[in-house]
Amino acid sequence: MAGDYKYKRVLLKLSGEALAGDLGYGIDPRVVDDLAEQIVEVVRDGVQVAIVVGGGNIFRGLAGSAEGMDRAQADYIGMLATVMNSLALQDAFERHGMTSRVQSAISMLQVSEPYIRRRAERHLEKGRVVILAAGTGNPYFTTDTTAALRACELNVDVLMKATKVDGVYDSDPKQNPDAKKFERISYLEVLNRGLHVMDATATSLCMDNNMPMIVFDLTVRGNIARALKGENVGTTVE
Repeated sequence: MAGDYKYKRVLLKLSGEALAGDLGYGIDPRVVDDLAEQIVEVVRDGVQVAIVVGGGNIFRGLAGSAEGMDRAQADYIGMLATVMNSLALQDAFERHGMTSRVQSAISMLQVSEPYIRRRAERHLEKGRVVILAAGTGNPYFTTDTTAALRACELNVDVLMKATKVDGVYDSDPKQNPDAKKFERISYLEVLNRGLHVMDATATSLCMDNNMPMIVFDLTVRGNIARALKGENVGTTVE
């Protein structure tokens, strides 16, 4: 039950790539279903969960921009990709019997609600999963920044950044077998060391608003619940 959990309201940041699984692109329904199952488990225990999902499995704005596409236009395409991922997640939640709402920062009334902070909070209080789509609604901002912004707006206890690595290291553990993992690290040190945990805008936003973040490995089943219970499954940034 909720008493077993250290954090009662959380924002989970998922990369688009996480939904692609081993496919590397697109949406793998089995991966999405497994993710939904793990999240439903903690929500049924009383934890309030909001989700920000990226769109890199479908389209990445920066990559489009690098190929000569207008940056703002490329970013808008990326935002639409996040809506596709959000709808796929919503479908998986509903199949597991969990009510969820997609709130989009770009108006798409046929498939989502507009993002309204107070309405999102009401949904969370009623035990619904809130999936926040279309980034901030503005080009030049990443979904990492969206996650930091929404975490502060919704007054969550912790921002959880799901990755394929089990925390923050002083160098790339895939390249350097002697890379040192941090159990705790400050946002200032992350910025000073140039560690690529989140982009600088998102990191500064969390730092300025005292928003703690847990960076953890999503590929290990059960890690979401373990991290929420305060177990040491990644790196805490604060």
